[in-house]
Amino acid sequence: MPPDPYKTLGLDRDATPEQLRVAYRKLAKKHHPDLNPGNAAAEELFKAVNSANELLSDPEKRARFDRGEIDAAGDPTAPEPPRYRRYADAAEGARYRGGPDEDHPFGDIFGDFINRGGGEPLRMRGADARYALAVDFLDTVTGATRTLTLPDGRTLDVRIPPGIEDGQILRLKGQGGAGWNDGPAGDALIEIHAYPHPFFTREGNDIHVKLPVTLKEAVLGGRITVPTPSGSVTMTVPKRSDTGTRLRLRGRGIPAHAGRPAGDQYVTLQVTLADADDTLETFLRDWSPAEPGNPRRAMEGA
Repeated sequence: MPPDPYKTLGLDRDATPEQLRVAYRKLAKKHHPDLNPGNAAAEELFKAVNSANELLSDPEKRARFDRGEIDAAGDPTAPEPPRYRRYADAAEGARYRGGPDEDHPFGDIFGDFINRGGGEPLRMRGADARYALAVDFLDTVTGATRTLTLPDGRTLDVRIPPGIEDGQILRLKGQGGAGWNDGPAGDALIEIHAYPHPFFTREGNDIHVKLPVTLKEAVLGGRITVPTPSGSVTMTVPKRSDTGTRLRLRGRGIPAHAGRPAGDQYVTLQVTLADADDTLETFLRDWSPAEPGNPRRAMEGA
């Protein structure tokens, strides 16, 4: 039997849906098999996290679990009463009616007759299936098509639209559980998780990057090459730029999508001394600025 879903997600029983969503996204990303290749323990934890989320994210199932009517696997905790008693307890005038899980004693013919009062058999839509797909950060920015391998060995081609956010869910129509009595199939609900990028980060529709520059580039300014998700561009560094100087590349963030305009890319300069040598050290020893500054003035007397 699966462990307590609240304990699996590290939540109290009064956790809000938002707290549930945040906890699930964090643990699903941490234990995702793509991020832990060959780690059987992580794979089992990932399955447990998905199972716990599937139960607790469904308000009806969560309420039944909290009342003790079902266990962590979603199975009833007590034997179901005889079906004839359920029919007898129904509201006055209600028609005896079975569902897709009823075992009619007279076989399919009479089961169908009970379902529809002698008409067409009851058709029901299949259940939705939930999956998680880890993709590269740049896939969520510029878009891509990636393949998801399902537990039964089938594969789905998943189109990642430009601008999708980490944790957003894509719906693939008809790719879930099979319907009952030729009913329509359910959908596949795929939660997207983005791998962290080595230097790009995202805030809303904007991209941020910290860009190292040499002392010479910072002091004298000039044209430098800057990476963006859609390719490198040239940008001008102003003279006497300091560490922390932030420059904007308009329209170089998340592409326009869903009626939203394109974002910008913000470049924060970080002055480095990677090319410092003996000549620079000798110059600085002999150099005395006309008006010496005190970069720690604001901290004095603190």
